[in-house]
Amino acid sequence: MPETIYYLEMLTPPPAPAGPLPEGFSVRAVDPPQPEVNRQFYIEVGGPWQWTDRLVWSESDWKSHVYKPVVKTFVGRVGTQDAGFFEFEQQDGGNVEIVYFGLLPDFIGKGLGGALLDSAIEAAWDLPGTKRVWLHTCSDDHQRALANYRSRGFTLFDPERSSSS
Repeated sequence: MPETIYYLEMLTPPPAPAGPLPEGFSVRAVDPPQPEVNRQFYIEVGGPWQWTDRLVWSESDWKSHVYKPVVKTFVGRVGTQDAGFFEFEQQDGGNVEIVYFGLLPDFIGKGLGGALLDSAIEAAWDLPGTKRVWLHTCSDDHQRALANYRSRGFTLFDPERSSSS
């Protein structure tokens, strides 16, 4: 079956703040940027979901990407263990794209995806000038990905692009 891509957006911040994080769960910005952190999470989180576009990147490519002032990376942790990450990019017109988001395989199914997504949404809306937060997912992502995004207030947009490729 061909992959279906879904483009989702949020035009206003959620009406209520995210609920409390699960016990022992925290999220921190990767500051200063660390290309090796982005690379490692990209490989480990994206492996099961066939993320491949950045696998060919050199060390220089990773550095030039993560040091862009518009790119921000955050890591979710449970206690002292890394559990997942998200990376977003500020774009023209007040747009913030959640470019990559996910949990490490050992943390999937433990109720952390919603908490990590709530943190990503909050961090994106905390940026000055944010007018829209958007992302895309596909039918090859985790079976709960689309439902998780929609349950947090994202809605589908651009139906011509939200179709089978």
